[in-house]
Amino acid sequence: MRQPSKNFEPLLTKEAPPVVERMGLTWLVAAAIATALLWQVPGGDYILYPFTILATWFHEMGHGLMALLLGGQFQKLQIFSNGSGVATYYGIQSSLGPIVPAIIAAAGPMGPPLAGAALILASRSFTTATLCLKILGSFLLLSTLIWVRSWFGLVAIPLLGLIILGIALRAPRWTQGFVIQFLGVQACVSTYHQLDYLFSSSAGPLGISDTAQMQRYLLLPYWFWGGLMAIASLVILIQSLRVAYRSE
Repeated sequence: MRQPSKNFEPLLTKEAPPVVERMGLTWLVAAAIATALLWQVPGGDYILYPFTILATWFHEMGHGLMALLLGGQFQKLQIFSNGSGVATYYGIQSSLGPIVPAIIAAAGPMGPPLAGAALILASRSFTTATLCLKILGSFLLLSTLIWVRSWFGLVAIPLLGLIILGIALRAPRWTQGFVIQFLGVQACVSTYHQLDYLFSSSAGPLGISDTAQMQRYLLLPYWFWGGLMAIASLVILIQSLRVAYRSE
């Protein structure tokens, strides 16, 4: 009689990481389109006001952090009630020449879509979604202490940080999944809130626009850089959603 194998062991399967309960892809795309359209109509700014302020924070932090990475000093960040902002930095010294200030100028408009993509991608698991919300909320508070130097910013930025931290610590999973993806989409499409800025050489009383700065250092016209960043923002949004909803 054949003896049963003594090497038989039950098959062990590794438990997959918990997945955040995510919004349907159709709803996210619809939210992106609706937001982009709402920003173009009178009164739309008031409805989307908190997302406008958060997008401005992403934008100005993009300038400041890139200046830090390239060896400069990030002195202060000012955010105003009309949704505008200014990042002040100095001391940029590099052998790369004019490309350095051009990179810092581009880091502002590209800050929101890149941050938005990170939020969307973090939604693939509950653990990373929660962690990402905690990091975002904490960094909003930390940036207030270190860089924010406008009265409006000193109120609005920590308030946003506390709200996001509260969601990360107290909200159920489906709420966290909704929030992190919705914030990510809003950040990506905020590029289309500032289309007139991207395709303008002036930033009003704040000086010349970021795209005009790029024109100054990279020669090609500001509208070329504005169009390139608008297209890049759309590609980043589509690709991040594609990866987040890709079948395992």
